[in-house]
Amino acid sequence: MKIVAAYSGTFDPITLGHNDIIHRAARMFPKLIVAVGLNPAKNPRFNIEERVALIQSCVTDLKNVEVVGFSGLVVEFAREHEVNVLVRGVRNGMDVDYERQMAVMNRDLYAKLDTVMLAPSPEFAHLSSSLVRELAGLGAPVEKLVPKPVIAPLLERFGRPLAKEAAARPKRSRSR
Repeated sequence: MKIVAAYSGTFDPITLGHNDIIHRAARMFPKLIVAVGLNPAKNPRFNIEERVALIQSCVTDLKNVEVVGFSGLVVEFAREHEVNVLVRGVRNGMDVDYERQMAVMNRDLYAKLDTVMLAPSPEFAHLSSSLVRELAGLGAPVEKLVPKPVIAPLLERFGRPLAKEAAARPKRSRSR
């Protein structure tokens, strides 16, 4: 049986937590599709093409990863792309409960589809795209939240060019 996994989400923007899950899942499965969902209800800051391109720039080292945009149900995407494993990141008990419910529903809709839940690495367990967007909008540093290729586009989306970000950082004083 050919195993094809998909990690789906809106990824607006991709965070270091998402990137961690992608890289770990890519080691587990012979083929991983990062399925970038069109979900207007989440009021994305980046359009789907931009999100696909940002993720592609973060996975250039992974030869078994493909990044594809989609709209509609993830089970329909799974059928179309012959996906038989969904990868889901779970940060806490609420995520586990929600993802378990979705896994059962997805399996009911498409019996060939199983779900694997991965906990993030501890240093990324607090990250979410909505938190990153909020912090970026409030002027907080984002370098420890998103992969390097995402920093400049994210800052620019919030009217914060990269050059200003570096200039705005307080300089360390040296005392002896």
